[in-house]
Amino acid sequence: MEFSKIEESKGAIREEKENGNEINEIEESKVRLMRTFVEREDPSVKEVDDFTIRRFLRARELDIEKASTLFLKYLSWRRSFIPNGFISPSEIPNELAQNKLFMQGADKQNRPVVVVFGARHMPYKGSLEELKRFVVYTLERICARMPAGKEKFVSIADLEGWGYSNSDIRGYLAALSILQDCYPERLGKLFIVHVPYVFMTAWKVVYPFIDRKTKNKIIFVENKRLKSTLLDDIDESQLPDVYGGKLSLVPIQDV
Repeated sequence: MEFSKIEESKGAIREEKENGNEINEIEESKVRLMRTFVEREDPSVKEVDDFTIRRFLRARELDIEKASTLFLKYLSWRRSFIPNGFISPSEIPNELAQNKLFMQGADKQNRPVVVVFGARHMPYKGSLEELKRFVVYTLERICARMPAGKEKFVSIADLEGWGYSNSDIRGYLAALSILQDCYPERLGKLFIVHVPYVFMTAWKVVYPFIDRKTKNKIIFVENKRLKSTLLDDIDESQLPDVYGGKLSLVPIQDV
C-alpha cells in the first residue's frame, strides 16, 4: 500500500474518533504502539493500514502482545499461502463448480451480505487444500468489495438439504481457522438457517474451536421466523429472493 493510502487510513480513524463512532483514544494509542512494535519485527508492516492493525487488536481484546503475535503469524502465512497476492479461479475449479457461495446486497448497516449453501459442499469432489484456497479467494473478494468505511460482512449459512455426505469437519475447522486468525473482525453476523437435526452432530465437534467473539455473532434461526428475523437486519430490497426479498443470487466469482 502506498504511503498516501496509509495516511488516508490514519485520517479516517481520526475522523471516526471525532464523530464519536467505534474508535476511541485507547484504541488509537494501542494501534500506534502495536505498529511500532510489529514494524521492528517485519518492515513490510509499513504497507498495512491502521484499520487492519485495529482489527487484530480488537480480536485479542486490545492486548498488544497477543495481537502482535497473531498479526506477525498472519503476515508469514500470507506470504506463503498467497505468494502472488491473490488466488486465481484456476486454482479452485472444483470448489467454484459447486456453485455454493453468493454475494449481493447489504444489510441495514451497509455491510455486504454473503450466502452459502451447505448442502452444495461436496468434500469428496475436491481437497482440503483447494477448500482453503477457496475460503481465502472468497474472503479476499468480499473484503475488496467492502463499501467505504465498512470492515465487516454478514453471512447467511443455509443448511437446507444438508446431510452426512456434506459433512466436512476438517474443512469446517480449516475455514474457521482462516476466518478467525487471518481475517479477524471481518464477520459481523452469521445467520444459520434451515438447520437439520443431523447437523448438530457436526456442530458439537466444531463449536469448541469457535472463539468467544465469533460465537456472539452466530444466530440459529427458526424456520417459522426466518424471513422476519432476516428483515430485522436486511431490508427487503436487499434480501436475496430465495428468502422473500428482491435480489437475485450472484455467484462470488461474478461479483
